[in-house]
Amino acid sequence: MSENNSKQILVSILGVAILVVALVGVSFAAFTYSKTGTKVNTVTTGTITMSYSEPTNGIALTDALPMTDDSGKKLTGTNNTFDFTVTSTVQGTATINYAITASIDSASSSLNSGIKVYLTSGDDSTVVLAPTLVSNLTPTASNEASGAPTGQFVLISGSTKTSTTTSYRLRMWVADTYSNTSTKQSYKLRVNVYGKANAQ
Repeated sequence: MSENNSKQILVSILGVAILVVALVGVSFAAFTYSKTGTKVNTVTTGTITMSYSEPTNGIALTDALPMTDDSGKKLTGTNNTFDFTVTSTVQGTATINYAITASIDSASSSLNSGIKVYLTSGDDSTVVLAPTLVSNLTPTASNEASGAPTGQFVLISGSTKTSTTTSYRLRMWVADTYSNTSTKQSYKLRVNVYGKANAQ
């Protein structure tokens, strides 16, 4: 009888150990975010100044598992979102063309078709950019009205004639349609702001 009890205890301990190992493995495979880049994106012309309120201007994704848009849109907290503020100061009657872009860090894996970005503004309830694959974003061209260099992806662009301050929140995740998660991969975006006055 005691031999059966010993076997049951041994099986129970082994089951708990397997469960602990499984939980630790899952938590290591979960999303980890970190902000990246340096504050190199203050843009000043004769009529506009745009700068970030945060000391860095990027977001990174490492060994992340795919998730649905509903889950990605709900990401909150430190290292899950990138918050920044853009302030434009318009002088006189100038019209300023602006763009907020994302550039891919050179160390990133080629995952443009598997990564989604989501941009909101204000109190996080105004959708600026719905969940969109990076590969579906519009790339900047050589004749950008905002003065943005070529090869970046436009998150938002437009023009303004008034001085404004707008807060933004960027989220990024692996799309649930992306299936190649067999190798270790990382993806980093740097957020940039550009502004240029219309020729008078």
